[in-house]
Amino acid sequence: MTERKEAASQVTSPVSAGEFTCVVCPAGCFIEAEFTDEHPPKLKSFSGARCEKGEVWIKQEIEDPMRTFSTSLSVRGGDLETVSLRTARAIPRGKIFEVMGAIRALGTLDAPLHIGQVVLRNPAGTDSEIIVTRKVNAVI
Repeated sequence: MTERKEAASQVTSPVSAGEFTCVVCPAGCFIEAEFTDEHPPKLKSFSGARCEKGEVWIKQEIEDPMRTFSTSLSVRGGDLETVSLRTARAIPRGKIFEVMGAIRALGTLDAPLHIGQVVLRNPAGTDSEIIVTRKVNAVI
């Protein structure tokens, strides 16, 4: 009976492996990583990062992936029919669809719109804003 308990206590989470290209700097290091299959996964080991930025990036990419993204919405009363938008900061990858829903719920935006203008704060509880990336003038 004691042997069975010891064997059970030595069981570890299954490990997966992956190959990644770091996107932090132009070097584009090819990083090989091993990580647990638990949710969320934990980085176990990696090789190939040539700088500290790559080391930080691979840990985040495995354990808490973040993304920025762009989209567009319709504009009312502007010299353009649509305006481009983006996240001001990276958001958790798992929140992208929820954030997109919050953006779509804005419906149509009214001109004028200015580059950097915040149209939505903390979408889906994230620590980011949705900002305008193209100027849209009002037409009379």
